[in-house]
Parts: sequence; C-alpha cells; structure tokens
Amino acid sequence: MNIPYTVEIRPDTGLANGKLGIWLFLASEVMLFGALFSTYIILRNGAAEWPHGELSVPLGAINTVILISSSVTMVMAWASLKMNDWAKHRLYLIATFVLAALFLVNKYFEYSDHLAKGEGPWHSTFLAIYFTLTGLHGLHIVGGMIVMAYFIGPGAKLWRANADQFANRIEYTGLYWHFVDLVWIFLFPVLYLL
Repeated sequence: MNIPYTVEIRPDTGLANGKLGIWLFLASEVMLFGALFSTYIILRNGAAEWPHGELSVPLGAINTVILISSSVTMVMAWASLKMNDWAKHRLYLIATFVLAALFLVNKYFEYSDHLAKGEGPWHSTFLAIYFTLTGLHGLHIVGGMIVMAYFIGPGAKLWRANADQFANRIEYTGLYWHFVDLVWIFLFPVLYLL
C-alpha cells in the first residue's frame, strides 16, 4: 500500500500523513530513551555510592540555553514560512543549525576533557551511562542537522515548487528538534545536577 505525501488532514486520523509518521517515530524514540533512563534509575538505586560533581554544571547549563534557543529559532523558521517570509525562515533555520553545531562543539570539549583524564565509559558506571545517553543524544542532534542542512541547501527548491509541502516538512523537522531538546531537558538535571 502506497501512502501519498499530502498536506491535507486525513479524516480517519485527524492528522496529515507526515505528521502521523513523525509522531509514530517520536513515540519509538520515547521508548528508546525511556529504556535508557530506566536503566539509569535502576543502576543508580542499586549503587552503594554515586559520584557527584564529575560533570561541568556551567557547561551543561550553557548547552541547555543553547538548545532551548535553538527550539525558539526552529519555531521562528516555521512561523516565517507560514507568513511567506522566505528570507527570515532561512535566517532562523541557519541559526538553528549553528546553535546545534555550537552544542556539539561544547560537548566535544567536555568529552575531550574526560578522556584526557582517562575518564572514559570504562572508568565507572556513571560515566558509561553519561557517554551512552549523551552520545545517543548527540547522534540525534547530528541527524537533525543533516535534515536542516538539506532544507537549507538542495531541499530549499521545494519551497518554489510546493510551499505548503515545504512548510509541512519544516514543521515535522521542528517536532523532531523539539523532541531532541526535550531529551536534553531531562538529561541535564539527571546527569549534571542530581
């Protein structure tokens, strides 16, 4: 069965096909991260001692501000399309991409610092969880950046061919991006503050 890409809302689901697809995908991602967070809770509750202060709270807080800001710029990119302002959309989407890259640069320095001290995933259960959760989150950021780069570059021509379809794809990219940001909102306090 071939499901066409349409921007119209389906009467049977109340959603457009693309939006239904992204919500189903995000549900699977919630299960993935939910399993990892559950593992963290089980391991932490079973540990006789749990380390505190191994992570840079200021750097984690800066990354939190960066990702929340990137959610705002992503919404503005989509809203600009809805107002037929291509130039503003492009500016906001590029800003979102740059903020994502800045987050990864900060994470690179944080990882480098730990690895230089010999504190890799093999060092402790805490660092194994830290590298697993933040590494998987980082891969999701890279995935979002690839999609954004496509829409900044060759995918941008869809705007001229079918503006509604392009705006919908940016909306769905935004839903994914907000999920990535939301995961960090949970990761930061769990790993850095508790």
